Amino acid sequence: MQANDLQRCLRFGVFEVDLQTGRLTKNGLRLKLQEQPFQVLAFLLEKPGELVSRDELRSRLWPRTIVDFDQGLNKAINKIRDTLGDSAENPRFIETIARRGYRFLVNVEAINAPSPQSDATPDIGSNRPSAPDRPSTVWKQLRHSRVLRFLGFGQALLLAAGLLWIVYPWNSSSKIRSLAVLPLENLSGDPSQDYFAEGMTDELITDLGKISTLRVISRSSVMTSISVRKPLAEIARELDVQAIVEGSVLRSGARVRITAQLIEVLPDRHIWAHSYEGDLRDTLTLSTVARTITQQIHAVLNKQEKAALEKSRVVKLEAYEAYLKGRHFWNKRSGDGLKKAIDYFTVAIEKDPNYAEAYAGLADSYALSGDWEYGILSPQDAFLEAKAAATKALALDDSLGEAHTSLAFTLDLYNWDWTTAETEYRRAIALNPGYATAHQWYAWHLMVRGHTSEGISELRKAENLDPLSLIIHADLADALCIAHRYDESVQESRRTLEIDPTFALAHYQLGQAFVQKQMYNEAIGEFQRAIELSGNNAAFDSNLAHAYAVSGRRADALKIARDLETRASENSAADSNIALIYVGLNDNDKAMIWLNKAYQARFNPSILMRPAFDPLRSDARFQDLRLRVGLL
Repeated sequence: MQANDLQRCLRFGVFEVDLQTGRLTKNGLRLKLQEQPFQVLAFLLEKPGELVSRDELRSRLWPRTIVDFDQGLNKAINKIRDTLGDSAENPRFIETIARRGYRFLVNVEAINAPSPQSDATPDIGSNRPSAPDRPSTVWKQLRHSRVLRFLGFGQALLLAAGLLWIVYPWNSSSKIRSLAVLPLENLSGDPSQDYFAEGMTDELITDLGKISTLRVISRSSVMTSISVRKPLAEIARELDVQAIVEGSVLRSGARVRITAQLIEVLPDRHIWAHSYEGDLRDTLTLSTVARTITQQIHAVLNKQEKAALEKSRVVKLEAYEAYLKGRHFWNKRSGDGLKKAIDYFTVAIEKDPNYAEAYAGLADSYALSGDWEYGILSPQDAFLEAKAAATKALALDDSLGEAHTSLAFTLDLYNWDWTTAETEYRRAIALNPGYATAHQWYAWHLMVRGHTSEGISELRKAENLDPLSLIIHADLADALCIAHRYDESVQESRRTLEIDPTFALAHYQLGQAFVQKQMYNEAIGEFQRAIELSGNNAAFDSNLAHAYAVSGRRADALKIARDLETRASENSAADSNIALIYVGLNDNDKAMIWLNKAYQARFNPSILMRPAFDPLRSDARFQDLRLRVGLL
């Protein structure tokens, strides 16, 4: 490399500029920018943070122009903004100073010139993160650079100090305690690889979520927030975070390059940006990114958290791909998605029998497959498979918070081993305090055990970690209904429907609250809407029948009851739902018959908390059933 190669290249965020060749790249990919806009950008980069007046730009770039200077400059600035993804209303890079000029808002770093390579696909090289330039190197790069030709010594010194701020951010963001990781961009150009970028994002969120002093927003809320293109400031405000992590991932065979940048939203300031390259089978690469972010925000780590971020393992490539696809379908939270997730997690385990995370994913998928909402498997079959997978995951790696959560959920849902489940939930949250699902499922454990207020508080914690999660909002509405706080439950369901009016479970929860408020017509309408959106679902059907029964439409209620009784032979998860209908019909004897069938099938006992079962609470048979399940 020639000496002058070290003098011509600058970096800001994920962008790099070669001042000599006129090349602009983003994450290594060439961006098209015409000569005049490029020259304007280059001049702005020479004075980061300073006002560049319109007169300066005219003298430098339009000295003898005979065309409309204002029009030409405005077009050039607009071209730059379009290329960088910037906007005049919410500037991240170029700020307009009315009637005076422009200011480049982001720190600029002198870097080594990139090696010649394809514009379409960057080369993936060493598995070691590139080290930042030392102070002496930065100054040497600046001393003879093109930048100094246009700056006085004092200005150059300030620029050098700015660059050193990037290399050594002594005082940067010491108060950042909350952030969101936006989905890493898939740079492969192949949409079929989206699952891979999604998996990388999930793992980075998981790594950062293990830090107890940092609030990291869960994936589902981030995906909801970015479903419509919004400025970063708006995303941060919606998610209530101080900082954003964004970046990209590029896979080439068994190699992966991850580029990430950390942005403090208010003020809009790029704190740090870097690229990491490594072997796809070695997840240390992602841990390195997470560890660097914690250093940049000065997060305090305990010994356990430090060990978690230092932990490295090597998995087989085929197993890792199958695992990422399994998590992709698990995140869909649908019946078909769970079936595909089970298939992919099984493949991952076949390829690598020591893959603890794959066993944890399999446990989660089986556990939900036997619950009333999905009903893919019988509760007995789901319990056996889920418990075996969770136990195996913990035998392979006892430090996996997700696996402790999986085991606790299984013990709650099917085994009714409340004491062991309590221990597992506490261990899970201690290992991964940022795992919203652990707080969500632990909330139900507390409520079933009679600790309703504590359960609602735990759901609030889950909501804080995943503020736009539909399922957590719906669970909170359900919990408020169980606490007989019906107006609050209605408000929570309506907030959920503001996020997604097609979410069937929110209509179902709203219907439950309306029944308790004796707003039967409204309740019937909500249950019908839930059924319309989801198809046949025993819980939705039975609640509609219960609403018919308490509103005096006995014939309609009995018709649904008989239909569900026919279906009960195929899916025992319907047994407790049939009991609900007979409670509405004031037939306690039949209600208890079906509840005892549900008990034999290892039903989810949380249904017994529903206010619809209040008429049975004084019945000795109902009290005996609760004792047999182990409830207080």
